[in-house]
Amino acid sequence: MILRLFLVLLFLGAVLGGIFGWKHLQQQQQAAMQGPPPPPVVASAQVLAETWGPHLSAVGSLVAVQGIEVANEVPGLVKQVHFESGQTVAVGAVLVQIDDAVDQADLLGLLALRDLAQIKLKRLQTLLKDRSTSQSDYDEAKAVLDGAEAAVSAKRATIAKKRIVAPFAGELGIRKVDQGAYLPSGSPIVSLNTLDPIFVDFALPERELTQIKVGQGVSVKVAAYPEREFQGSISAIDPAVDIKTRNLRVRATLPNQDQSLRPGMFAEVATLLPPRAGVLTLPRTAIDYAPYGSSVFQIEEKDGEPQVQRRPVTIGGAQAGRVEIVSGLAMGDRVVVAGQVKLRNGQAIKIDDSVIPALSAPMGP
Repeated sequence: MILRLFLVLLFLGAVLGGIFGWKHLQQQQQAAMQGPPPPPVVASAQVLAETWGPHLSAVGSLVAVQGIEVANEVPGLVKQVHFESGQTVAVGAVLVQIDDAVDQADLLGLLALRDLAQIKLKRLQTLLKDRSTSQSDYDEAKAVLDGAEAAVSAKRATIAKKRIVAPFAGELGIRKVDQGAYLPSGSPIVSLNTLDPIFVDFALPERELTQIKVGQGVSVKVAAYPEREFQGSISAIDPAVDIKTRNLRVRATLPNQDQSLRPGMFAEVATLLPPRAGVLTLPRTAIDYAPYGSSVFQIEEKDGEPQVQRRPVTIGGAQAGRVEIVSGLAMGDRVVVAGQVKLRNGQAIKIDDSVIPALSAPMGP
């Protein structure tokens, strides 16, 4: 019984071995007929020497040159509203009139008391010359007049505070009060902002202090206009470094004639540094980034055929889709910028720059 089972297994092994051997022979014949695999197709680019305008990158916020929440200093009932939401106003324009009828009546009474005090003082002044009254009576009358004039001035100041005006020219926000509403002291009425020019506040590390100064140019981008760059200049540098973040607060001023920029916008700020000539650059896609260092596949000629060799490189800054090469390559060296995923050292390649990906154009000299 055991011998029969052994013979059956031996027979099956021989059959399966013959089948696998036949398949392997067929694969070898097919490979011999097809020949070696074709070299991979790659796109290439040369190391270029460019003039770069380096910059310090930061994020910040847009701030109005003048921006307040208009509020009432004294309480009262809104008698008239003289503005509309979003209106542009000049300095001194009347915004809200609070009811001042009682104050006007009180002012008339105070004016009458002042006039009476003036009459008494003039009478006593004449009597004093004739020595018909004492100096103390005259002084007392003068003090009464001074008090009456002070009361008139105070009442007029209260009346003026109930006439709320724009302290500076600018654009109003959305109205927050209605006619007939009672306003306690300090009630928000409307926001008022001067939009041209406009500030952008941002922070830079303290190590960059020696690279910035007042008047230095900045370039600003905002999400609302991704295709535009707004140019301005640094107008102020905080004299103290923030002890918590070790950052330096910087403020730049931007022209804003079309009022595209609004306070509160998030901004990407580039502080422009002096241009550098002779910077070696490559497209960003040529760099293979790795934890142990960056590298590229350099193209070399061997026996008249292009081959690739991996070269370690030291990279610097990046801008406009290109990367600075600090060391590892020289100007004019050609490297692979697309199709390098399956490459290995010494591998033959086929160059076809028609498949090169969309890359940013090099910077001009």
